[in-house]
Parts: sequence; C-alpha cells; structure tokens
Amino acid sequence: MRLLLVEDDHMIGEAVLDLLRADSYAVDWVRDGHMADTAIATQDYDLILLDLGLPLKDGLDVLRGLRARKSRTPVLIATARDAIVQRVAGLDAGADDYIIKPYDLDELLARIRALIRRSAGRAEPIYEHRNISINPGTREVLVDGQAVILSSREWAVLEPLLARPGMILSRAQLEEKLFSWKDEINSNAVEVYIHGLRKKLGAGLIQNVRGVGYLVPKT
Repeated sequence: MRLLLVEDDHMIGEAVLDLLRADSYAVDWVRDGHMADTAIATQDYDLILLDLGLPLKDGLDVLRGLRARKSRTPVLIATARDAIVQRVAGLDAGADDYIIKPYDLDELLARIRALIRRSAGRAEPIYEHRNISINPGTREVLVDGQAVILSSREWAVLEPLLARPGMILSRAQLEEKLFSWKDEINSNAVEVYIHGLRKKLGAGLIQNVRGVGYLVPKT
C-alpha cells in the first residue's frame, strides 16, 4: 500500500515514516500544504495521513480541495488541535477518521488498516482466498493452515492483489506499492517478487494478463 504523509514536524515525520516503512508501506513524505497538493495531483494513494497545522496552506484547505475533486482517497487527520470544534471541522471537510497528537503508534497503524479495509468495501480484518488466509494486522500468511514467511516486499505485492480479487493491477501500480519517491526501481522488480510468491503460495494464485498486468482470480 502507498501512503502520503503530510507532516511539517521533522521529529514526528521521521518517526512515523520509519514506522510505516517498517510495516511495509510505501510512503511519500511532504512538509507543507503546497507540496501536499502537488503530491495528490501527481500520484494515487491508498491513504493520506494529514496534519492540519501546515505551512503555506492549511491542512483543512488541502482536504477540501481533495474532496472538491471528487477524490475518495481515505484521509486520516493527525493533529494537536484537540478541541471538539477542530475535530468537527475536519470530519465535515471530508476526513474519514481523526487521531490526536501525541498518538500511540500501534493505534495509528490499526486506524490506517481499518480505513484501508473500509475503502476496499471490507469490514473483516482477514483476507481469505481458496486455501490462503492473510492477516494484515499481524502479517501472518497461512496456506492450508500452515504459516508461510514472506518478505516485506513480497507482502507489499500480495496484499493489494489479494484484497481485490479479479481486479487487474499494472506493473506500474504494483511498483508504486513497493517503492517511495526516492527509491530506485529495478525494471524487473515486480516480476521477481511475483515469482517468489508463486513458489511459496502456488503457481496459479497470481495470473499474468499479457500486456496489462497481474490479478488474483476470483474464487
């Protein structure tokens, strides 16, 4: 999953960036409202973690602009503005959830997972497909009830495919799940990770749609 972190506080930003990347998210971090607008206009995200008190352009204005463009990207507001009026303003502007600084990092991850599930039309925390079960919260993968260990980038490829059976994702879309802006991308990176997943989870799980991309077929 690819996330946009909009946070002007350097210490908080570094801590959250490390946390999210350690949890296998691809993350782009910007530090003001204008940069947030640019990132949103040029990249698709699975979720935006948005501070309200930003330089150059307020986070609420960034959020209003996003919703004015009819974007349905989930937005989690993270802010020190803990007055009720600020929470209401954020939710009325189109935020999907709200977390108050200082926040617990485990709670932050749980809220992110819940919003991503909701945006995919799912309520249950576990994906099940044929003989495979995956838990995004624990990163546990079971095949016929037996645990299988995946690398963080194998997980980053598998999770969006298994979350939306029948949907074709292009190689470029999967690359976006793997890497943030400053990472170098090998031309065959996606193919390498899909090859590894097929060896571990079964050759028929991920199918190649020639010239288009990859999908996990519907059950």
